[in-house]
Amino acid sequence: MKTSLGTLARNHLELAREASSGRSAATVHGGHERALRQTVMALRAGEHMHEHEHPGEVTVQVLLGRVRLVAGPRSWEALPGDLLTMPERRHRVEALEDSVFLFTTALRLP
Repeated sequence: MKTSLGTLARNHLELAREASSGRSAATVHGGHERALRQTVMALRAGEHMHEHEHPGEVTVQVLLGRVRLVAGPRSWEALPGDLLTMPERRHRVEALEDSVFLFTTALRLP
């Protein structure tokens, strides 16, 4: 099976621009009951994912735009092609401009 992340990114960015929430997302692989889940997320400039924590490992790969990962007093900015590894503490992702990223979560196996 093949998925065009570029096409998904452009489509979800258009949806986010039109949505009152300024967001759009779709799971492209896995799901809530699976060990691995990948979700394309689009945020309009100025929007953010609320601060949260995840069990296991989490990465954000920027597909379009520019985002900032904030974890406590530290922050990192990322551009298309950059991969951010989430720290194991509360964090949030902010869209510094209209942005799309691939959000990947992998649960730790016992």
